[in-house]
Amino acid sequence: MKTIAHISAMIALTCAPLMAAEAPTYVPLFNGKDLTGWKGEGYVVEDGNIVCTPKGRALMTEQTFANYVLDFEFLLQPGSNNGLGIHYPGHGDGAYTGMEIQILEDSHPKYKDLKDYQFHGSLYTLAAARRGALKPPGEWNRQRVTVMGPLVKVELNDQLILDASLDELAAKHPKHEGVKRRSGHIAFLGHGDRVAFRKIHIGELPPAANGDEVQAAGYTRIFDGQSLTGWKHTPDTTNWSAIQGILKHNGQKGAVNDLWTEKTYRDFTLVFDWRWSGRGPLKQQPVVQPDGSEQGRAEVEEFDSGIYLRGNTKSQVNLWNWTVGSGEVYGYRKDGNMSPEVRAAVTPKAYADRPPGEWNRMMITLKGERLTVSLNGRVVIENAELPGIPAEGPIGLQHHGSPIDFANIWLKELE
Repeated sequence: MKTIAHISAMIALTCAPLMAAEAPTYVPLFNGKDLTGWKGEGYVVEDGNIVCTPKGRALMTEQTFANYVLDFEFLLQPGSNNGLGIHYPGHGDGAYTGMEIQILEDSHPKYKDLKDYQFHGSLYTLAAARRGALKPPGEWNRQRVTVMGPLVKVELNDQLILDASLDELAAKHPKHEGVKRRSGHIAFLGHGDRVAFRKIHIGELPPAANGDEVQAAGYTRIFDGQSLTGWKHTPDTTNWSAIQGILKHNGQKGAVNDLWTEKTYRDFTLVFDWRWSGRGPLKQQPVVQPDGSEQGRAEVEEFDSGIYLRGNTKSQVNLWNWTVGSGEVYGYRKDGNMSPEVRAAVTPKAYADRPPGEWNRMMITLKGERLTVSLNGRVVIENAELPGIPAEGPIGLQHHGSPIDFANIWLKELE
């Protein structure tokens, strides 16, 4: 019989994203009218196209993305130079703080001395693309960029021109910070040349769940990946949506802020993936000590959500970006009526969160009044006592103002 520890290790090992077998569901990143959803300067909308002007530098999405397929078309003029930024953190030179996929009319005479990694479709300074698929200036090109964990593929006019492993490139280029990133904004990185973009669509993909093994271990899905079936909602629940296996909250207040299961549970193990899909404001927040006390403050990018257990908002396993890390039970840690032992036990043993924007995998086991939480394969809360927690209740996904994605939500009821 497999133990909880064994299942936890098995699930942690299957957390790496894999290439999806089915085509993603695409949504537009550009509405064809204005730059809603984008931020930056030096780009305008002309005739339904995004156009880089002489002042154009970085135009980036407001959202961040991790695993996706991006489709777009672009039109170059003779000698035009631009770039597609992936995993861009929103600051610095996108070719180095993130990565830049070249968008370049590389047949122009002024580019006769290009290095191999500077031709169109290449990962700048990192990996060279195959040549020969780019249409002449003045003709529209179709490009598809697939990003899944460490895998990056570029297809130009239906020809595969780049197939790279970021893990391998990071080993070859240890000083390149951007190649180590696994999430960030999508950006057009201009150099003042006129380049037009249109038909920009993205299909996001969840991390792999290894569903057969998880199901064989006795888990069942409580999110079907396509709808809010099984969760309390109304027709006005527009701030939550299910797209391509991802349960998304857009960070805005709506008719339903916290999302609760229709079913109630007693003892269970819950496994799920989650990531921050936007950016947060910088705030001063307490520095939590190992005993649950607070000493000093630190500036953090504010993200805040959590998992409510058994219908009780006090017994919330926090997801956030405080220095203490995700997994703590804030309602118990801050309750002065609880013993020092209780308050210390609900404080994470380690900071196990991945950088904002990347997918995390969490496992929560609640048996009686005892709670264990693991995050990305590390136990952060172990056999903590939650005195007075209800014996039964629904599970809730909390919204506290931060855009957040959930995926692969599995639950196993315990005897």
